[in-house]
Amino acid sequence: MARVRLENITKRYGDETAVDDISLEVEDGEFVTFVGPSGCGKSTTMETVAGLTEPTEGRVYIGDDDVTGLAPKDRGVAMVFQNIALFPHMDVYENISFGLRLRKYDDEEVRRRVEEAADIVQLEGMLDRMPAEMSGGQQQRVGIARAIVRNPDVFLMDEPLANLDAKLRVHMRTELQRLHRELDATVIYVTHDQAEAMTMSNRIAVLNDGKLQQIAPPLVCYNEPTNLFVAGFIGSPSMNFVEGTLVEGGLETNNFTIGLDPGRLSGVSIGDDVTLGVRPEDVHLTQYADSLAAPTDPIDARTDVLEPMGDEVFVYLLLSEAAEGSMDQDPATSPNQLLMSVTPDTEIEANEDVDVVLDRSKIHLFDTATGDALLHGLTDRSEREPGTTPTEADS
Repeated sequence: MARVRLENITKRYGDETAVDDISLEVEDGEFVTFVGPSGCGKSTTMETVAGLTEPTEGRVYIGDDDVTGLAPKDRGVAMVFQNIALFPHMDVYENISFGLRLRKYDDEEVRRRVEEAADIVQLEGMLDRMPAEMSGGQQQRVGIARAIVRNPDVFLMDEPLANLDAKLRVHMRTELQRLHRELDATVIYVTHDQAEAMTMSNRIAVLNDGKLQQIAPPLVCYNEPTNLFVAGFIGSPSMNFVEGTLVEGGLETNNFTIGLDPGRLSGVSIGDDVTLGVRPEDVHLTQYADSLAAPTDPIDARTDVLEPMGDEVFVYLLLSEAAEGSMDQDPATSPNQLLMSVTPDTEIEANEDVDVVLDRSKIHLFDTATGDALLHGLTDRSEREPGTTPTEADS
């Protein structure tokens, strides 16, 4: 296996910039996922690594070699696509071995590699089946085995689970994690499904509008998002955002005020607009405030819609009369609404007046003008700028 390094990769199609000055490094044996909305540039970036797309600017390195000008077959990569694209007239053995036979490997080596790959992806006893006789998950395993037999330096996977049903996708996620562990492979994976990104990856690279927003371990992106986009994209349901203004002693929004020392925020000052972010699981009914180390003052609200999800219930909260009847607006970005997550045994009904508190240690603050993160956590010991350690903040 090998590491992959992208240096200032830019791809333009006429006046349209699909990838904008992306630089990153994937370590040897690492599983990195490119995630972002449709059209963000994640597939184009992968295709640049594969050699299917030539960058307008920048260089691609695999190992210590500059492969920017090399053909895909000479880069030591293997791709698994969303469209499995098996040959319908060939059985599983023939499909897996096709690339090896094309390269004139001897029959014994072909058989050894095919049987080894089939064992890894658990296709034993199926090598004589035709694709039409197999399930979607089994067909995808054939596509993965076809990549394994090449012994590539890097596996490139472009939304390989997108066409599978929800239950099968969950199963295949665990299979891919097992495969990565057994092969100790370098994997670059593309998906728009953040659940896949969060559960499988060593690190995730969040892209938007062709730009790299953040590359970090999944829980770092979740707990310490670098900007508003990452905070809103990572996590389901999305983080609540409430815009406010810095005043003496706190942050003032349309419906409540949060106490804080504005002097702790670098780059903004009194009178500047700041966006507060808090995830639904960090909004609590006041009767549970005693379980929090640092709850905010109570916030008046009224329940609107309840969504039972089995292991939790999503509660849409209206913070003012102006919010009534406006649920067509995303509650995560509405100044007069909040989304709260509660346990299924919580006694709560629609159209009920409630008081809620926010967990100060889980509140995030962002510069409204730039979108950049200012602070993660408002308690004394966790109040720190992004990138600093608790020890640095407490000193």
